[in-house]
Amino acid sequence: MSHQNLKFETLLAGTTVIPVMVIKTLPEAVPMARHLLAQGYRVLEITLRTDCALDAVQEIIKHVPEAIVGVGTVTDGQQLRQAHAMGAMFAVSPGSTDALIAAADEVALPLLPGVATASEAMKLRDKGYRFLKLFPAEAVGGRALLKSLKGPLPDLMFCPTGGIDASMAEDYLKLTNVICVGGSWMVAI
Repeated sequence: MSHQNLKFETLLAGTTVIPVMVIKTLPEAVPMARHLLAQGYRVLEITLRTDCALDAVQEIIKHVPEAIVGVGTVTDGQQLRQAHAMGAMFAVSPGSTDALIAAADEVALPLLPGVATASEAMKLRDKGYRFLKLFPAEAVGGRALLKSLKGPLPDLMFCPTGGIDASMAEDYLKLTNVICVGGSWMVAI
């Protein structure tokens, strides 16, 4: 098992749901993280969709040290390096490019790369990845797709994200190749 895979197995141990946080203003970052932690969510993903996202990562790490803080919507190597420099513990991407995977090989930050097809999953498995994000989960086949991938790709574990709500999360988590789900239904303070 690669170093990447061991790190993810450790980070995600006991985690079934990862809140996907879009932080619009820096002052809301720490209260939102504390609120989620109080609800029992320890692993938090801050998306890089806003100008204050990287600063929010740093603030949450500083003021909510018991949280495991990662970044999401990582689309290139520069963002991956910035997230690592800010102290993020993991990164999540909506897909994967050769350049992003090459950057992940150079940066000591576990990456959960996104896939939408069996071919993408197989390509990443060939590069040593065993934990993948299925995105956008509901749009690409969701539970039916994951059930279909289990037979030919039994060694892969998925974190489906995209279009999932609280009621669907339970059904996803019943699948043996799903380690956790990502969602934003619990994020509103």
